[in-house]
Order: sequence, then structure tokens, then C-alpha cells
Amino acid sequence: MTAAPAAPAARQAPADLTLSFVDEATLRSTAGAAADPDWLLADRLTALRAFEALPIETNALYTTYVDLRNARLAGARPYTKPAVVAAGAAAAKLLPEGAAAYAEITENLVTALVLSPEAREAGVVLETLAGLRSRDPELMRRLLEGGCALPENDKLAQMTRALWSGGLLLHVPNGVRLERPIVLRWIVGAPDTALLCRTVIAVGDDAEVSIVEEQVAPARSAVADGPDGPGQAFFAGTTEVVAGAGSTVSFAGLQDFSLRQIAFQHRSAVLGRGATVRWALAQLGSRVVRSRIDNSLEGNGSSVEQAEIVFGSSDQLFDLTSYTRHTGRDTTGNLLSKGALADRSRAYMKGLAVIDLTAHGTDSYLGEFAMLLSKQARSVAIPSLEIDQPDCRRVAHASSVGPIDETQLFYLESRGLDPEEARRAIVLGYLEPVVARVPLESARERLRELLEAKWATRIVDRPAAAAVA
Repeated sequence: MTAAPAAPAARQAPADLTLSFVDEATLRSTAGAAADPDWLLADRLTALRAFEALPIETNALYTTYVDLRNARLAGARPYTKPAVVAAGAAAAKLLPEGAAAYAEITENLVTALVLSPEAREAGVVLETLAGLRSRDPELMRRLLEGGCALPENDKLAQMTRALWSGGLLLHVPNGVRLERPIVLRWIVGAPDTALLCRTVIAVGDDAEVSIVEEQVAPARSAVADGPDGPGQAFFAGTTEVVAGAGSTVSFAGLQDFSLRQIAFQHRSAVLGRGATVRWALAQLGSRVVRSRIDNSLEGNGSSVEQAEIVFGSSDQLFDLTSYTRHTGRDTTGNLLSKGALADRSRAYMKGLAVIDLTAHGTDSYLGEFAMLLSKQARSVAIPSLEIDQPDCRRVAHASSVGPIDETQLFYLESRGLDPEEARRAIVLGYLEPVVARVPLESARERLRELLEAKWATRIVDRPAAAAVA
């Protein structure tokens, strides 16, 4: 007797989220494992109800471009217990050279959590959210209740708010200006696991801090790193910044997860009077990346500078969305997204700048640009504006999608570079603006090395005649 043929896999629609654990049972298990107070359990439940009610994309302009078909996460199981701090995590020898503080999280284990003497004496706090829960529950409530700076209308941000199990708090007191950056490092990617975590950054008035965040895979093998290797891993992480009056926050992020990783990232900032936030983000790894950045310029004279780059290969998909709301007077937003896309990779770059009626004197620019390095690569750029206040200094947007400029190639080749070297110089120079903004020299060099490696491993389009030969 022959066995019946296996049933074909169910077809997955672009907006289908295959996570099977997003429910109240998992939420209560997570809350129970952490011994959450009643207010935090209620906050989680509010977020879960929002997740259940919201569509995967609320902006009608962008809905068509949701595509989660490469995210096959039915087998992923979440970490529900708070991260454990490993013995020796506070050892001074773990502090990287040139850093003011360092946190390292490996899956659900905190393997480093250390402050330099200068940072400790200045009153800087870097600790787990579980540690904050025990040390100062009222501060935790003030920081987290109501979702902190997370967007209320984003389904996936509310999922993380509901089910997070681990996270970090960075607090920089009023008037403290750190000369050296703080380094946060996430090492995740075990097959069929899901890590949901939050990072809360509270910066006081007239304070200044630089942060370098690295998101990397565990030690790799050729099989483990391939998109069709073991079960996919899932990472949902937030960065929630509250910037006090006159403060400056510089945040550089480097994402280089495995190609069997699915990554959902939410970064948000609420800016007080005269505050400045600078984002410099590089997306290199993961099979599917959904990155959303929300900036709320509430204080008069506040400003945000944002640059995000992607370098895609294989069949990677990058979904980059940016929302910036100008509420205060004389605010400034300068936002730039750039993609270099090889092989069959795709990028959706979507942005919206909202100028409220109260935002007199706004200066806002939104630019989205993609460079296609193969005939199979695809990109969509949708910058958009919503203006309720006509009294603005400048409100502008721009976009383009296309191959490398042939005139640039001609110029470099006329100066003695061969075609491949000329293309390399153009692409890496195109992405350099984000690299230059990374405040730690070792991290800058690492990013340049990763970009070089991406360039070297892409599949090069060959002319038809050469392919036949």
C-alpha cells in the first residue's frame, strides 16, 4: 500500500504573519515568569488588543508593498522568561576599548553589563528592565506605561509591547555629556526561537550621549547562514528614546544577522525643546527586515537627522518606513534612505513627514534613493508629505531608483580604474555617509569590512554572450 502524497504547503499571502504564539496565553506566561505588577500586565493586554485590531499596514499608500512571504515562522517559539545576567557580566575586562559602557545579550542571556568608572561616577545607569523592575518599580512605570514612545497605530510594535521578555534601560542624567560611546550588542539567531525585547533610552536635559548598537548572528557555518538552512529565527526589538531639553542623542545601528533571521525593528524618539537626535542605521543581514522609525519633534527648536542604508543580496527584502511629525515651532528634519541592491533583493522605502498646524518655521527634507546592481533587483521609493502649516522654511522630498550612473563609470574608467573597481568605488562611496556617522572607530571599520564582503559575494550580472561562452 503506497503512502498518500504529502499535502502541499499552504500558500502564504504577502500580509500573512505566521507567528503562532501571539496570544493571551503566551502573554500571561511571560508576565507571570517576570512577576509583572498589575499595571504592566494591563499595559501588555492593551497592546495585545491593539495588535489584534490593527491591520499589518495602516497607511493606504504603503499597504500594497507589504510582503512577508519569506517569513515562515510557524515553528518559532518565544523566550518567555526574563534574561538572566551571567556571572562575571560586570567585569571591567569586558568593556571594549574606547567605550563608556557595554551591554551584550546572547539569545536570552546577558553576557556583559559593565560601566566605565567615569560613566558610573556621572550617574549613568545601564541595566536590564528586570533589574529596573526590582530596583525602582515606580521609575519603570513612568517609563513604560502607555507604550513609552512606541507608535500606537503599528501592529507589530504593539506585538513587541505585549510580549517582550527582556530589555535594557539606559539613563543619562541631566547635564551629563559622555565623550565616549555606549555599545549595545545583540547576538541572536538560534533556529526556531523568537526574542522580543525593548531598549529604553532616557536622556536628561542638556545631556549628550552616543550609542552604537550591533545586531549580529552567533558563530556561523555555511549551512546555518543559508536562507534554506534550519528553521528561521525571529527578532523583534525596539529602541525608545526620550530626549530632554537641549540634549543630543547620536545612535548608530549595524544589523548583520544571518539570512535565516527575520527582523522587525522599531525605533522611536520624542524630542524636547532644542533636543537633537541623530540616527545612522545600516541594514545588511536578515532574510526579511521591517524597520520603522518614528520621530516626534514636540519641543520648539528640536531637530532630527536620519540616515539609513541597506545593501541587499540573495533574495533579501528590506521594508523601511519612516514617520516624522513636526509639532513644535522651528523644528528641523533631515531624513535620507539609500539602498544598494544586488541579485534578487528588494527594498521598499516609505516615508511620511507631517507638519502640524502648530509647527511654524518647519524645515523638513525626506529623500529616498535606490541603486540597482542587477537586472533582477527591485525597489520602490514613496516619500510623502502632509502639511497643515503653510509658514515653513522648507518642506521637500525627493526619490530615485535606477542603475549606476554611466557617466560616473565613464569618468572613473577614464582615470584608470577597471569597470569592476569603478562600480565598487561608486557603490561604497554611495553608502559611506552612514559609515562616517558611526562614533566608534572599531565599529566603523567593521561596517566597512562588511560592506566590502557584501560587494565581493554578490552575484554579478553577466552579458548574454559571456554566459553562452
